[in-house]
Amino acid sequence: MSLRSSILKAWFAQRLRSIDRFRRHPAEVQERMLRERLRQGAATAFGVRYGLKGVRTAEEFRAAVPVFDYESFKPYVERMRAGERDVAAPGRVTLYARSSGTTSDRSKYIPVTHESVWRNHTLGMRDVAALYAERHPQTRVFEGKTLTLGGSCTREGANLVGDLSALLICRTRLFGGWFRAPRTATAIIPDFWRKADAICRECAGEPVTAFAGVPSWNLALMRRVLEYTGRSDLREVWPRLEFFAHGGVEFAPYRRSFEELIPGGGMHYMNTYNASEGFFALADDPVRDDMLLMLDYGTYYEFRDGERIVPLEGVERGRAYAMLVTSNNGLWRYEIGDRVEFTATDPYRIRFAGRTKQYINVFGEELIVDNADRALVEACRRTGASVSEYTVAPCYMSLRERGAHEWIVEFDREPDDRERFAEELDRALRAANSDYDAKRLTTLERQRVTVVPAGHFLAWMRAQGKNKVPRLVNDRRVAEQVLALRR
Repeated sequence: MSLRSSILKAWFAQRLRSIDRFRRHPAEVQERMLRERLRQGAATAFGVRYGLKGVRTAEEFRAAVPVFDYESFKPYVERMRAGERDVAAPGRVTLYARSSGTTSDRSKYIPVTHESVWRNHTLGMRDVAALYAERHPQTRVFEGKTLTLGGSCTREGANLVGDLSALLICRTRLFGGWFRAPRTATAIIPDFWRKADAICRECAGEPVTAFAGVPSWNLALMRRVLEYTGRSDLREVWPRLEFFAHGGVEFAPYRRSFEELIPGGGMHYMNTYNASEGFFALADDPVRDDMLLMLDYGTYYEFRDGERIVPLEGVERGRAYAMLVTSNNGLWRYEIGDRVEFTATDPYRIRFAGRTKQYINVFGEELIVDNADRALVEACRRTGASVSEYTVAPCYMSLRERGAHEWIVEFDREPDDRERFAEELDRALRAANSDYDAKRLTTLERQRVTVVPAGHFLAWMRAQGKNKVPRLVNDRRVAEQVLALRR
């Protein structure tokens, strides 16, 4: 074992004890997170406005502070971006993660404080490594580098604004050159294909043992690596490659493509839940399809089920909730727009269940992302297909026609029979969602499958400045944009 691996594993052992502590004492740890947030926020403008100095308990906190979404919290963000100190977090905040916008803005700007960089996001990735090392004690992953595919960021006055991944790369340069590839200047190149080509030139000869990032963009990068090197699989480029830490989108539709890029077994995958608003969960058990909710990263959690909002100890297994966070990045009782389903409560484990606003319910079918992802995986399994990207939109009813859903699909591997693929997809959707099944007997026709060529969704993401494809949209705005590229 190398000196580097020995040092890291000694640090990991200490951290694993902390993880075990919050597994065993979740309520106690969450209470401590709330006390920390109240103490640090009391003297801010937000804290003064809501009297945080006098708040002692979770019940008092819920009574004193309303629930926020981006639109209602935006005035505090704008004051922080303008350079005002001590607004919703102590001191001056100069980092902002730009993510998909709201109905009134093209982008949201999520504050990223110094504490949240190190105690939340970076600690989350260190815990990924710690839990991976615990699971694979003979690993040599730390003797090489992790290829980290980031986005880009720009300077706006005194602020650095851009993709969360780019902000973290810029603020954690210590890891560059020792743990991480490529160089920071390469990692944040704005144009994706220029970045991909630069990574190929810089990293093809590096000892890459792992990579991290969003599956869709990494899949495009890895294909370019094979084109550049003339190799048939990634192990011919990086013989010691063994680990991919992924997040941002559901991995199941991409798994088969990565297994073709990295054949022969010995490759390990770990799902992470690292959003612009915080690092929330990671898959600590390889035989499960859920993630451990991380409770000591400086975030206090609450969960909404309809009009009812409960703390962590109030959630129920098998139920899906909208997630609210009070965090060390200056967000307070902030609904992030994600729904999570609790799969266990000892310890607390979650599964991403889609966006609160990413669904289709034009005909009363209430189709959510989790239904769609699972149905797609089943249809691919039954037909030998592999889908790299997709989006779904409604086709509205007319005087003579029933409504339908249009699935715009990009295949990695075509099914032998597209008609059978559509039939299997319909069957799986009806099995996954009873409301959809009922509407298929009345107002809904079988879904329509529109196939676009390879690289089509990547071109759309580049054109729209996005890093993921909305899976379900309750109108046809995204679908028309995607289809317009074919004309």
